[in-house]
Order: sequence, then structure tokens, then C-alpha cells
Amino acid sequence: MENLLHTIKNSYTGYARYLWHAINNPSWDNYFYWLLAVSFLFLALEWISPWRKSQARFRKDFWLDFFYLFFNFFLFSLVIYAALSRVVVNFFNDAFYQIFNAELTSFNPLVGAPLWLILLIGFIIRDFIQWWIHRLLHKVPFLWKFHQVHHSVEQMGFAAHLRFHWMETIIYRTIEYLPLALLGIGLYDFFIIHLFTLAYGHYNHANISIPGKFVGLFIAVLIGTAVVTSSFDITILKDANLFTTVSSFILICLVGYYILGPRVKYIFNSPEMHIWHHGFDLPVDKPHGINFGLTLAIWDYLFKTDYMPYNGRDLRLGFPGIEKFPQHFSGQFIHGIFRQKN
Repeated sequence: MENLLHTIKNSYTGYARYLWHAINNPSWDNYFYWLLAVSFLFLALEWISPWRKSQARFRKDFWLDFFYLFFNFFLFSLVIYAALSRVVVNFFNDAFYQIFNAELTSFNPLVGAPLWLILLIGFIIRDFIQWWIHRLLHKVPFLWKFHQVHHSVEQMGFAAHLRFHWMETIIYRTIEYLPLALLGIGLYDFFIIHLFTLAYGHYNHANISIPGKFVGLFIAVLIGTAVVTSSFDITILKDANLFTTVSSFILICLVGYYILGPRVKYIFNSPEMHIWHHGFDLPVDKPHGINFGLTLAIWDYLFKTDYMPYNGRDLRLGFPGIEKFPQHFSGQFIHGIFRQKN
């Protein structure tokens, strides 16, 4: 018990120091300012070229969702999750040692692998795990109560990505921890993966519509930049001359625009696809939800949970009974914890 209390105390104080340092020390690897920068970027895109032009710039519940940004990514982490996650990690590590008589970190099939491969495998596996967790949140009644907070959004915008019940953080992180730890996905690797998926989650919920060719081009620019700068242990152009470097970058961009672009909707999620996930009326043959993809859409196509019959720009959002759902943070905070009255 004393060891448990010591772990919790260290988690609180350690995270508090980290948070204070993050706020006071802007840098390229500073999550606090990355989160703000990504959020303001998508806010600007929504204002410059909105998909639903009649929707207000500050849509319904925008400020509630903006508060969720700080709560889910900072306040909750400080008050509850930092301590709990350390306890869960210790529990997994101790249990693993008792069963296999070995440290969890000793099982690392990716040891020595280049960083780009670690990130790619970690991203795909994490997204696949999250896809199944997302299905569980819709399928299991008591989990759906928590997930209803996210689906209580009635006007879609990037900040809707940030509105979710604090229990979802615990559910996602607890289930995904063990397989990622077994792969040897470290904190730095997870940070990079999380930044990409955070930005893509903002995009999926944003009030914008970008043609697939430009999404493919953007992804190609990211990949091309990593290749020509030899980032993430990509060394194929490390000693290349300027002509080869520039030509390679242009070629990667052309592949992204002309080859990946037309097919990107079958690989990656999008606002056009994800808005159907938030639709009020679900298909009769899919009563527990559709389009569960977080970043990748490929899982929905593989498991036949995709549904996008037409442009859903003006769909009614929510779920039956949403008019009785708590409208304020305090009510949403405790929703699903206590038994609701009929």
C-alpha cells in the first residue's frame, strides 16, 4: 500500500512539473503548443473554406468542446489519469513478470529496427486496436453511455474531436498498453504517432472538405520531407546530391497526388465519411454504428462496417433521446457513472 501511494504521489508531482515546464518552455517537441497550433490551424481552415457554409464560425457548443481540449488532454491527465496510468503500468509489468518470469520490456521484436518502421507498425497496430475498442463503445451498453458524450455533438467541427468522456481515456489506454509495450513502442515513438493521429482526428471532425488528391499530396509532402531530410532513420537519400534530392521529393509528391490521391478515401478517414458515424439515423442493418475508423478507413471496408451512400454534409447528428442529454460539462462528466432514470 505504501508503495502504491508513493507511485501515485510521484505521478502527480511529476506530471505537474512537466505541465508547468511545457507551458513555460515552447519548443518543437512541446505537446502543449502542438495541440494549440493544430487546433488553431483547423479553426482557420473552417473559417476560410467551410463545408457547411451556413454553420456559425463558433458553432453550437464550440466553447464547451474547446474546454474539453484542456480537460481531456491536460486537467484530467493531471488530476486522475497520470496517477492511474502509472498504477496500471506497474500492475501489467508485475503481472507479466509473475507469469513469464521476465520483464515486459525484454520482449521487443522491433529492437534495432529503424524508427520509421517502428512508427509505421506502431501506428497501424494502435489504430487497429482502437478501431475494435471504438466498436465496443458502441456495442456494449454501459460503454455506450460514456461514448454518448462524444456523440452528443449536434454541429460538427474540429473541436468535436476533443469532446469525449474521461472514461474513454482509461478504456483506450488500458487496452492498448500491453500490445504496444510488447512491441517496444516507447514514449517518444508514441508521441510522434499521437501527434499525427491527433491532427488527423481534428481533420475528420472539421467543417471542411478537401479533395482526395490534395490529401494524398499532403501525406506525400510529409513522407517526402522525412525522406529528403533523412528523418526517422530514413537514409536512402542521406548522401544524395541536390538534383537527386529535389527529383525524389517531386516524384514522391506526384505519386501522392496522382496515385494515392484517388484511393486515399479507401485508406484514410475523412470528414465526408466520419460525419455518417455521427448521424442521428443509422442503417437498419447496422444498429450499433458505422464508419468506426479513427485515422484509417481500411478496417471499415475490410469488416463491412463502411456506409457513405451520398454526400452527408447536412446530416442530422446525435442519437435518439439527445434532447434529454446533459448540455453542460458537469452533467456529461458524471454521465454513465450512475444509473440514469428512465
